[in-house]
Amino acid sequence: MDNKDECCSTHLIDGDGVFNVAGVENFMKEVKLAECGLSYAVVSIMGPQSSGKSTLLNHLFHTNFREMDAYKGRSQTTKGIWMARCAGIEPCTIVMDLEGTDGRERGEDDTAFEKQSALFALAVSDIMLINMWCHDIGREQAANKPLLKTVFQVMMRLFSPRKTTLMFVIRDKTRTPLENLEPVLREDIQKIWDSVPKPQAHKDTPLSEFFNVEVVALSSFEEKEEQFKEQVASLRQRFFHSIAPGGLAGDRRAVVPASGFSFSSQEIWRVIKENKDLDLPAHKVMVATVRCEEIANEKYVAFSENEEWCQLEEAVNSHSVRGFGRKLSSILDACLSDYDAEATFFDEGVRSSKRKQLEEKLLQLVQPAYQSMLGHIRSDTFERFKEAFEKALKGGKGFALAARECAESFMSHFDEECTDAIIEQAKWDSSRVRDKLRRDVDAHISEVRTAKLAEVTTLYETKLNEALAGPVEALLDGAGDDTWPAIRKLLQRETDTAVSGFAAALSGFEMDEESRDNMVFRLKDYARGVVEAKAKEEAGRVLIRMKDRFSTLFSHDQDSMPRIWTGKEDIRAITKTARSASLKLLSVMAAVRLEDEGDSIDKTLVLALVDTSSSKSISSVDPLASSTWDEVPPSKTLITPVHCKSLWRQFKTETEYVVSQAIAAQEASKRNNNWLPPPWAIAAMVILGFNEFMTLLRNPLYLGFIFVAYLLFKALWVQLDISGEFRNGVLPGLLSLSTKFLPTIMNLLKRLADEGQGTASGQQPQGNPALAAKSFRGSTNENGEVSTSTTSEVTSENGTEYSSSSLHDKTQ
Repeated sequence: MDNKDECCSTHLIDGDGVFNVAGVENFMKEVKLAECGLSYAVVSIMGPQSSGKSTLLNHLFHTNFREMDAYKGRSQTTKGIWMARCAGIEPCTIVMDLEGTDGRERGEDDTAFEKQSALFALAVSDIMLINMWCHDIGREQAANKPLLKTVFQVMMRLFSPRKTTLMFVIRDKTRTPLENLEPVLREDIQKIWDSVPKPQAHKDTPLSEFFNVEVVALSSFEEKEEQFKEQVASLRQRFFHSIAPGGLAGDRRAVVPASGFSFSSQEIWRVIKENKDLDLPAHKVMVATVRCEEIANEKYVAFSENEEWCQLEEAVNSHSVRGFGRKLSSILDACLSDYDAEATFFDEGVRSSKRKQLEEKLLQLVQPAYQSMLGHIRSDTFERFKEAFEKALKGGKGFALAARECAESFMSHFDEECTDAIIEQAKWDSSRVRDKLRRDVDAHISEVRTAKLAEVTTLYETKLNEALAGPVEALLDGAGDDTWPAIRKLLQRETDTAVSGFAAALSGFEMDEESRDNMVFRLKDYARGVVEAKAKEEAGRVLIRMKDRFSTLFSHDQDSMPRIWTGKEDIRAITKTARSASLKLLSVMAAVRLEDEGDSIDKTLVLALVDTSSSKSISSVDPLASSTWDEVPPSKTLITPVHCKSLWRQFKTETEYVVSQAIAAQEASKRNNNWLPPPWAIAAMVILGFNEFMTLLRNPLYLGFIFVAYLLFKALWVQLDISGEFRNGVLPGLLSLSTKFLPTIMNLLKRLADEGQGTASGQQPQGNPALAAKSFRGSTNENGEVSTSTTSEVTSENGTEYSSSSLHDKTQ
């Protein structure tokens, strides 16, 4: 790689352990490291000799470290520690290439420089790459375990450890999955950490406190070069913005400013070279440190066992405690005062430091109780807010005003309660709990607001449904030319009424104009939806409605009285009128007409279904052979033209029977009521019977015989019920009369004889002898017996009429 101008590689420490001060200073000027402040990262790599460290760095960071020439044999390439800047990575990243371990050039026993260089790299680096062969995993020497153990141990004593990322780079990965290799490495590192002697302060400190362990695997550079380059390119992306929180170099607690990098690294290397394991403090400081720490531990234990604190802690776990902050501050102050009294004669710096540590531990101990107290205050305040808010709404106060007043009132109450819970020794902020309470309050207000708006909307939608559904159904049932104008007028009137009330109900919510207009628009849209839904529902029953209307108009007259088909009615005209009214109903139901826009549906239906002769003469194309109406959008169509034609055909089929029945009834009525001969027959009888008529006039005695014959014929007509017998047909009538004729004649003669005998015996009542027989009726029972009844009216001299009826006589 030719990145010399950008990488600026330099020999940091030579093979003899000499620190290149001038080279480092020149390097810092070349890369302008001093200008980076804290925005830089240091990466180093360690591993066995000839394991491809320089090759990996050159591909990973685009550096120009010298690589081993495999064709010349395996030998030491990197001596000491080389340093270069990573090309194209932000922030500024410095990479150090360490001399390989376990090299034959230094020999078996000369491992001092390996340990020193590894310790130096761990002390100054943010990220340590540990290069190792895949087949060395699980081995002792080849995996650098002894080296890591020594480095960990010395580092804990010489320097203040900081969190460093240990990235194990497994080279020439085999078929063994990385998921199986990674646990082995992590277990080995944990064992090394557990076996390292640690200072008392870090005796129980876990490995994760000081190191982030990462494991990556790369394919063979020689056998799978392209795959190796792709994996290295992917790994390179992880070093961009490495100092960001959560990045590979995210822990910046002990980072040295870039301007002091040279001096810091010189001092670290000097301490390592001189092997000054400990810098022992003065004796009194050491004594103060030990004794103050003992006193602090005693006071901590005493506080944790304090009866008043235990009671307070137990109480606050279940409910809020009045005066919590004042009580706990008093207990803490007493504990710290006891510490000050016992540690007053020790070194001031140590005493203050241990006091601060004690105070931090005590505050850490009581912090859960403080958080519980804040939690109780928050929950109690929230519950009381909900009750007050509900009460305000029930009292008729506007929603927005009630929400604002209640929220402000109870947030102020929360602040007062938090002030009462403040611990003097702690500077804890309750803003997070306050923000959570505010979010809960806002969420509850939003939830109630949504519910109330839904309730108001449902109320007015119900009112609109009640005000529109029934009237619209009635208007469509009586469909006519003014149906849709009436529906539009009804819709406008009810919508305006509902919108007026709805807008008044929304005023209490203090909504923005756009939201209010949207809700009003949705209400208007709902009203139209009710009308359209009802129209669609009625359109589904249009055939039933058409038959009902036809039946009503055809079977009833203008006074809504049932028609009696006497033979004088014009059935054709009545049928046409009834069908035209039904067709009008179909045209009204065919489309929704909520906009005052004309259409030709009615005219089209009349031309296509009623005036068929004229429509056929005008055009041979069926106007109903379509799925859409002219000037009517499909969304407003309820019944398509094709469907209208089908409905009309079905309607005519189902109503033809009613018309045929009416025609049959009319013909039967004509037959029953028309007993007179034709007019020509009457004229012929008058002309041909003139002589006989004159004979009757000349001899009045004939009139008496004719009158008597008429009475006998009338009596026979009534007794035999001739009109009723012939109602079922001529032949059945003749057969029935033949069986009844002789008994009836005999019965009449007997009655006349009985009447004559009664008159001769003097049984006739006194008074005017003038007797007019007005009616004479007889009937034959099922045994052939004939019963007769006569009614006579008698007129007295003073003009008063009397009537008498003879009893029925039965012939046995």
